[in-house]
Amino acid sequence: MVVTILLLIFTVIGLPMISFYLGTPLTPLQSSILYDHMVWIVGGVIAYCFIVGELSRNNSQVDKLWSIVPVYYAWHMTAVAGFPDRMTLMAVLVSIWGIRLTFNFARRGAYTWKFWAGEEDYRWEILRKRPGFSNPWIWAAFNLFFISGYQNTLIFLFTIPILTATQNSPLMVWDGILVLFFILFVVVEFIADQQQWNFQQEKHRRIRLGLAMEEYAHGFVRTGLWSRVRHPNYAMEQAIWLVFYGFSIIATGEWINWSMAGCVLLVILFKGSSDFSEAISAEKYPEYKSYQSNVPRFIPFTKFLKR
Repeated sequence: MVVTILLLIFTVIGLPMISFYLGTPLTPLQSSILYDHMVWIVGGVIAYCFIVGELSRNNSQVDKLWSIVPVYYAWHMTAVAGFPDRMTLMAVLVSIWGIRLTFNFARRGAYTWKFWAGEEDYRWEILRKRPGFSNPWIWAAFNLFFISGYQNTLIFLFTIPILTATQNSPLMVWDGILVLFFILFVVVEFIADQQQWNFQQEKHRRIRLGLAMEEYAHGFVRTGLWSRVRHPNYAMEQAIWLVFYGFSIIATGEWINWSMAGCVLLVILFKGSSDFSEAISAEKYPEYKSYQSNVPRFIPFTKFLKR
């Protein structure tokens, strides 16, 4: 946990500073979009998530917006820049990602006409019951600085590579290659989420009707893509935004540039998030530890290579 916190601090503060001073600084147009537009918009989203979360006691307001605000951010920055070709292409890709993820989240009951209600991340309820977090003031601070503040900042940061493409330079073959990888990873993520959905639906159907559980007695999905890695959806989500950062490399000609922090932070976040989720699963399902021992977390075949 301490190592993860130190990595987060370094990535939030140190990495942007290092990449900014090593790479090409922002142009006047990029600075204007960032400071005159996006800082205020992201600040408003953070305030909304915190206030609504505190009033409704549903702290998944960020989750409801996770797949929506990046689409708005991408198109807003693209419009202010005058719709350069590469920015427009990147905004279209973000829209494809956002539509798929919004669909997956919506079918789980995340959105209702009471916009503040809907499904809450089960981990928040568990965390609220732990020592320290049960104090309402501590939880409010956690909501402000991590759930609302940190996560919304991260959402903007992994979208910000689009801002490197404000100069209307011609598209290249590498852009096409990145598009193919981006779409591929979205499709694989869709398949992984669908396999999870099918498993959970059938498991709960059998429980409700009192039918034999068979494979579903394990309680968690471990077939299909989930037999290759424990979190194929998380793996693809990280890959999608690493590919998205790749467009900034084409736009700037620099492997390390000032838009790098978002994708790195996302990788660190998924490491911490999967640690927390797996600790809960290991307590809930007796066979989960064996699953952890035999199936890699994100990258296929790494358990085999260790042996």
